Amino acid sequence: MGSTGKLDGKVAIITGAGRGIGRAIAVAFAEAGAKVALAARSAGEIEEVAAQIRSAGGQAIAVATDVAKRSSVDNLVKQTVEKLGGVHILVNNAGITAGVLIAKMEDELWERIIQTNLTGSYYCIKAVLPHLMAQRHGRIINIASTLAKSGHAYSGAYSASKHGVLGLVRSLALEVTRYNITVNAICPGWTEAGMLSGSVENIVGKTGMTPEQAKEALIAESPQKRAIEPEEVASLAVYLSTEDARGINGQGINVCGGTVMS
Repeated sequence: MGSTGKLDGKVAIITGAGRGIGRAIAVAFAEAGAKVALAARSAGEIEEVAAQIRSAGGQAIAVATDVAKRSSVDNLVKQTVEKLGGVHILVNNAGITAGVLIAKMEDELWERIIQTNLTGSYYCIKAVLPHLMAQRHGRIINIASTLAKSGHAYSGAYSASKHGVLGLVRSLALEVTRYNITVNAICPGWTEAGMLSGSVENIVGKTGMTPEQAKEALIAESPQKRAIEPEEVASLAVYLSTEDARGINGQGINVCGGTVMS
């Protein structure tokens, strides 16, 4: 793998790394020289990504992980430190959603979305912080959403979880800055990844639109009239992990073509 050298010597954990944005981030970090630990519930997918990275000359391990379970997260960090020699960067990307009106949402579904998206990020942060604080340096990047800053019908639980993630980012950034740790969020709009496909399917099932019509209706929300590519999010995550970005802290950076401006 032809490394750019931007992250040489760094070890990064990426959750939800088997597909979409997480996969793109894992590949981009490896290309930048980082050793990467890939986490997801779907072991087969992350094994495939890790094999792709290793075949290109990078270093990667795959650790089946459910971020909603503290013991599973603790194992992820333990495996990373033992096999890759430490941890310097955490990318909280794992997340789930469901297109359901609040009035019709089952409590179990609400709790599962909050547990995965918000509490899962908290568990991962708690597990890596002792390592980052001890070495007095680190980067924590949370993949949030433009729904961390706005609302969207049928996305109440997801939006609430991502608003929570952004609040966590802002508070944590103040707590750990004295350790030379930065904490930021990236807030993508509709992205060519799994959640866009799921939302299209949901609209098709509820309205009778064709998949093409449903996708067009969603991306029409963007002034650029397009979906964001996962690689656009990945390149920003790499930048936020470098020393060049050391002054960026406690921010929620939109990558959405101008859909949300804040």
